[in-house]
Parts: sequence; structure tokens; C-alpha cells
Amino acid sequence: MNNILEVKNLHVSFQTYAGEVKAVRGVNFNVREGETIAIVGESGCGKSVTAKSIMRLLPSPPAQYKQGSIQFQGNNLFDITEKEMQRIRGNKISMIFQDPMTSLNPTSKIGNQIIEAILKHNDMNKKAAVEKAIEMLELVGIPQPGHRVNQYPHEFSGGMRQRAMIAMALACNPRLLIADEPTTALDVTIQAQILELMKKIQQETGTSIILITHDLGVVAEMAERVVVMYAGQVIESGTVKEIFNNPQHPYTMGLLNSIPRLDMDKNQPLAPIIGTPPDLIDPPEGCPFYARCKYAMRICKGHNPEFEEVGSNQFTACWLHHPMAQKRASV
Repeated sequence: MNNILEVKNLHVSFQTYAGEVKAVRGVNFNVREGETIAIVGESGCGKSVTAKSIMRLLPSPPAQYKQGSIQFQGNNLFDITEKEMQRIRGNKISMIFQDPMTSLNPTSKIGNQIIEAILKHNDMNKKAAVEKAIEMLELVGIPQPGHRVNQYPHEFSGGMRQRAMIAMALACNPRLLIADEPTTALDVTIQAQILELMKKIQQETGTSIILITHDLGVVAEMAERVVVMYAGQVIESGTVKEIFNNPQHPYTMGLLNSIPRLDMDKNQPLAPIIGTPPDLIDPPEGCPFYARCKYAMRICKGHNPEFEEVGSNQFTACWLHHPMAQKRASV
């Protein structure tokens, strides 16, 4: 299966009054055609910055793309002009943003916001674009789409606004869909409907999906592969089965141990990850998880481990897998 997207050694910084925030530090991953990958990690680990870098939506300044490349269908997105990027953005690559209420224009009708993208990227008249917008609203399960197309965002519920965002993102049949926390603040029933809708659309269109989320239950439901980020770096990646059944990095283990499971004793407390992520104005020289890791060794503090294969298509950056490291039953 061919790669539709390849992110290589991506470094993104922000210039602030306090100093340079190194938000993304050497991120590497790929997305195959028709595949869903999930990017997980705590808030502030660089997930959304990575996603917006793919769309080239970060304002510069303060953002700076320091190093690396983003190859989409064989072209480096950092080498093309903004005008060329506009032909890709919303057309070949679309994004569902985290909060539909602030992402949608409150002064413009839902239909007009979908029609705008259709007219920009397709050779059709206004009447055909309206019909396409109604068709998209019907596709995402909004009742009475012919009526709803003329309503404003405040007249939609939270779940319907999220569906409208999905309709807008899919209006031009993109090859890659980036979903940034697509089910945030939705109740579990609506969340399940949104996830089922995304899976259905992917099966019908073959769209590749990058899913950014904190919810590991959503990851298990939707994704084929998982990329775990911490402090602006990828610290583990692998298939969903490998990551959930055999995590190899202490941070990944901590994420999995901090969520409730059906097989847990009802009196068993959840195990939070003690501490906070490092300051990315002055990131640590060694492993970024060193200060919070119960397995930390002296070498972890001064030297960042290489990202190496530890299983069949499973990779991690951790000194625990060095031949000279003391063996532990849990790793």
C-alpha cells in the first residue's frame, strides 16, 4: 500500500516574549492510502501543531518551520507557494477542527460555508453547488437538509455542528482528512454516531484519516496504527493491537494504565502519570520523559534514545531496550 503522506524530521517552533518554544522536535510518521492513524498524547505534546503544519495553517510569525519536509502525494508541501497550497487545502487535504462552534462562521449560513469550498475547488455553478451542499448534509445524517442548509450555526446542536464540519471537510472528496478531536464535548451517543459516520465515509471514498485524540477508546474503535507523542516528539508507534497489548515505552504504559477498563476491580484506583511535561522553551537534553519515569536511568537524563524497532512494525525511543539495560518483567 502506497504512502499518501510522509512527515520527515519535522521541527516547528514559536517565537514568544519568553523565548523560542520548540513545539515539534523531529517528528516522523507516514499515512498509507485508505488508512486511519491516531496521534495520541497529553495536551501540549505537539499533536495539533503537527496537524496544522500539514495544512500550513500556522501563522508565521510567530510559527517557524525550522527543519524537515511534509511529502503529500510525492510533493513537499513546504516547497510550494501559498496559492498552490490553497488548491490543496480543503480540496485534497481537509481538516475537522476541534471546536465547531468557533470554527464555523456565526454570521454565515451553514450552506454558504459548504458552498464556498465547493465553488473554490470545483467547476460548477451556484445552483449545482447548493444541491451538492444539501447532498453533503444528507450524507452526514442531518435531517431536513434542504431546510437546514439555510440555517445558522447557532440553530444547530453540538452534534449537528460537528456533522456540518464533516460535511464541509468532505465536500470536495479529499484524499486525506485530519480530524482534530472530532468528538470533543459530545455525549457518548452522538460520539458513536460521528465515529460510525467517519468509518462509513472512509469505506465509501477510500479517504485516509489522521485522528488526533486523547480518547484511547476512540483510538481502539477507529485506528489501524497509533503514533504516541510526548514533548514534541514521537516516542512510540505501532499497530493498535501492539500498542494496546504490548506497549514498550513507560509513557505509553502510563497512558493505558490511567484509563478505566472492564476487567478492573471496582475498588482499584486509576494510576495517573505523576508530574507534568517539560518546558519546551528549554527542553531536556535527554529523554523528555525522564523526570516522570519510574524506570529512569542515569543515561536517560543526558542522552535522548534513538527511535528503534522493538517488534514487528513497532518502534520506540527508550533506553530500556538497550542490550545493557537491566531487564524488567514489565517492559
